[in-house]
Amino acid sequence: MIDLANWLALPHNGLVTVFVVALVSATLLPLGSEPAVFALVQLNPQLFWPAVLVATLGNTAGGAITWWMGLGAHRAVDHLRGRRTETRALAWLKRFGPRACLMSWLPVLGDPLCAVAGWLRLPFWPCVLYMAVGKFARYLVMTAALVQLWPQALR
Repeated sequence: MIDLANWLALPHNGLVTVFVVALVSATLLPLGSEPAVFALVQLNPQLFWPAVLVATLGNTAGGAITWWMGLGAHRAVDHLRGRRTETRALAWLKRFGPRACLMSWLPVLGDPLCAVAGWLRLPFWPCVLYMAVGKFARYLVMTAALVQLWPQALR
């Protein structure tokens, strides 16, 4: 049996760890991925861009999974009710369309936003594109800021 903690250890398998943590943190599970990205960059400063890009990829993939979960939930509710469900309270979100997924980087609100995008059947690929842009900007800004604030934190 593989020891998960050793397999995901930052110095050895850092980018894998960042991907997995970023993916899981973009689902509805409460987990933050920024500490893993920051720790990897502190241990290996040359991995700044790979860490930001891998975290963006993992977090976007997690957002896409959450989009599909929202679509599946909507289909299940429609099936159980025997008719289509309309969510009036979220009509404003539908008005913004896939661009609303730019806000998927927001703490607490961002992950459910991806599920709501799926629930509302917003177009998948445009949603994923906007998710990726928002998440990339978050990782870039947060990681750069943390490196500037604590340049020698883990050395």
